[in-house]
Amino acid sequence: MTSNPSGIGKLDNLQQEADCIAFPACRRGRGVHDALSKPLTFFEQSPRSDEIAARFPDLHPAFDKTAAVAEANRCLYCFDAPCTTACPTHIDVPRFIKRIAADNVEGAAKTILDANVMGESCSRACPVDVLCEGACVLHRYNRQPIAIGRLQRFAMESLNETGGGLPYAPAPETGKSVALIGAGPASLACAAELRRHGIRAVIYDNRPLPGGLNTYAIAEYKLTPAVSLREIDRIHALGVEFHLNTTVDAAMLDRLDNEHDAIFIGVGLGAVHRLGLDGEEKYNITDALTFIAHYKSGDITAISGRVGVIGAGNTAMDAASASVHLGASEVTMVYRRGPEQMSAFHFEYEHAKHEGVHFLFRANPVGLKGNGRVEALQLEHLEMTSDGSLVPVPNSTFELPVDHIVLAIGQSSHTELLDGDETHPPRLKLERGRIVVDRATGQTSDPRYFAGGDCTNGGREVVDAVADGKRAGRGIAAWLGVLNA
Repeated sequence: MTSNPSGIGKLDNLQQEADCIAFPACRRGRGVHDALSKPLTFFEQSPRSDEIAARFPDLHPAFDKTAAVAEANRCLYCFDAPCTTACPTHIDVPRFIKRIAADNVEGAAKTILDANVMGESCSRACPVDVLCEGACVLHRYNRQPIAIGRLQRFAMESLNETGGGLPYAPAPETGKSVALIGAGPASLACAAELRRHGIRAVIYDNRPLPGGLNTYAIAEYKLTPAVSLREIDRIHALGVEFHLNTTVDAAMLDRLDNEHDAIFIGVGLGAVHRLGLDGEEKYNITDALTFIAHYKSGDITAISGRVGVIGAGNTAMDAASASVHLGASEVTMVYRRGPEQMSAFHFEYEHAKHEGVHFLFRANPVGLKGNGRVEALQLEHLEMTSDGSLVPVPNSTFELPVDHIVLAIGQSSHTELLDGDETHPPRLKLERGRIVVDRATGQTSDPRYFAGGDCTNGGREVVDAVADGKRAGRGIAAWLGVLNA
């Protein structure tokens, strides 16, 4: 029998394809043998679905160099820049934009990263309309504000293309160590700051990949897992240690307390609230964060039928718009108050309307209808009384036909590991489920514990969590007596 070289070649190609399925690094440009011999970066482990990528194009496409330079030259380079003040991490916006105009894009990126280690995520996920761009002085002259977010993204993506890293290296080791609970933006920013002061930073998280909401729960058309994880690789390169798939309970927290000089709590918020309706557990009802995580990971690539989204915050808007992109025939948002009371930003509301999302205001869920799967959401109209409270309109019950329900009606606190019992008081002071901290340092009622992010502020923006973590990192370094200038 003679060999068939062309057949062998086909088999080799099939084997290579199979290996690339087994080893995601191959899809990121690394060969099989390289992938086997070297640990995967977080970026190489990011989930990838061509169908999801096609369904979720960028909300704001990136600038090319020509467009970026032209936009940068519109900037007035204000001395006392309100855009810098409006940024919670206080990026020197005029400085980085002037560097783009001068064709010093690497310098621009390093200006951003010196202030905000997660500048790439923030360039995509920040509500710039109400922060830096909202503060732009060009508004006073009825001119379009500088596209600060897109310029920031241009600088960061240009740095990625050259393989550039952070503009600083870890300080000499001090022998001090800190355990950080949670791997979201607050903990990541805190860890990076700790390494700048020579403090060992060890992050613990119960998920398989770090990043928290950045990786798992921000709408795909704003921020992809790959972008989030590529950014975390830069932080990892500082020597930050990660223990993933690790749940920290009260007993483990006691152990970490004994092993480290300080503890940072960055656990975010807990489960999304339920409706509390009879039979709710029997139906195909999911929460918005789980829904977003499933399609970002590629577990969901399409959805059919009619979707009802309960809530009117930014996450609800993301879930509703995502449902449209995934192919739902009709998407309706249900909110018990009016549009003027929505917690979502106005531009998110306008974007959802543009996507074709329908809105039902002053409607309250009172029941579910279906046989094994939900078929309709039973609602009643509400009206506002003279004192501002909402009351049901008599005989106003109606049905909204739906095939899926997504809940986005707020989250519970996520501080179980801090709770006390009959014999032990709570580990830290809490108010309304939030950890009480000194805002300037992140220090809690126990001086060895620091905290930041959603578990302290009740749920704000990525950039707020980064600012909290950065302040806490400096607060910890000062408390340990190793703060560098």
